[in-house]
This record gives sequence, structure tokens and C-alpha cells, in this order.
Amino acid sequence: MTAPTARSRILDSAVDLFARQGYDGTSVAQVITQAHVAKGGFYHHFSSKEALLYEVYGDLISRQLAAMEEILGRGLTPAQTLRALIADLVESTAASAQQALVFWRELHKLDDERTEQYRRARRRYHDAVQRLIRDGQASGDFAAVASPEVVTFTVFGVINELPLWYRPGGRKRPAQLAIELADFVLAALEEN
Repeated sequence: MTAPTARSRILDSAVDLFARQGYDGTSVAQVITQAHVAKGGFYHHFSSKEALLYEVYGDLISRQLAAMEEILGRGLTPAQTLRALIADLVESTAASAQQALVFWRELHKLDDERTEQYRRARRRYHDAVQRLIRDGQASGDFAAVASPEVVTFTVFGVINELPLWYRPGGRKRPAQLAIELADFVLAALEEN
């Protein structure tokens, strides 16, 4: 196992400190001390504390978007694609639940430009799922029981709330949660 990089130590320290003390209650000096990096090492990776906050979640959404592109490129049926997307979103969000929770709680601290960057990234994913649902309904693979927007809001609503209620030591593992959510959504979309 390789040692964590300075960048990952900074991110991990920031998540821990932001979770315990809040964004405003945490200084760059505290992050530097906990991460065991020099001040120059911090600023080599992050231009500011706000840039660090953005990256707390930016790293997750970047990985999720890359996985989305890979899943969409597989040539699966609409149902298989939706199931794979839900599985990846649930499992990656659960694996980064503390980061996601910190980000949701502190999102309002970002400036307008970074807020817009975040919204564009999320919109890319939402648009892809809406397109998948719309195309699946048009082809007859999915029933038109609800609009693509409502189906998408349902999927993301559950997943976005996951950091609030998911417990790593809980009764259900992320893979099981993903199966149940996908089964629920796909059962609603079955053509009658």
C-alpha cells in the first residue's frame, strides 16, 4: 500500500476538520498541521481554502462523471444503463459520504464562479439521466408513468440525501442499497 500523497492528506484533513469544526471554524494552518505538509505544499495544490472546499466535492463529481461516460459508452439497454448509473452513484457517494456531507453543508461558502462550476457538473449528470429516461420512454423500454425530470429528481433526491442517513456500519451495504433503489425505479418504469 502506498503512502497517501500530500494532496490527499490535505483533502482528508480538510474533510475531517470541516466536519468537526465547520468551514468557518477551520483555518488553513489547522489543515496544514493535521495533514503534515508545509504551507508551500498546501498552496502548491490549492490556491485557497475555498478552492480546497470546492475540491472536497469536485473530486467526487469528477470521478462520477468519468464513470457515467464509461457506463453510457457500454451500449447497454436503457434499464441496464440506468441500473449501472444508480449503482455507481450510490456506491461512490457512500464511499465519500463525509466529503459529500461537508460539501452540502458548506456549499453556500463558494463564490459564484465555483458554485456555477459545481452546478454545471451536476447538470451534466442530470441531463444524461433525463435523456436516458426520455429515450427509453420514446423507444418503449420505459413506461411514461412520470416525466424524465421527475424520475431524475427522484433518483438524485435519494442519492443526494444518502450522506445524511447512510452509516458505513449499518445493516445494508452500498451495493444492496443500489440494487433496491434501482429495482424500485425500474419497477415504476416497467411497461404495463
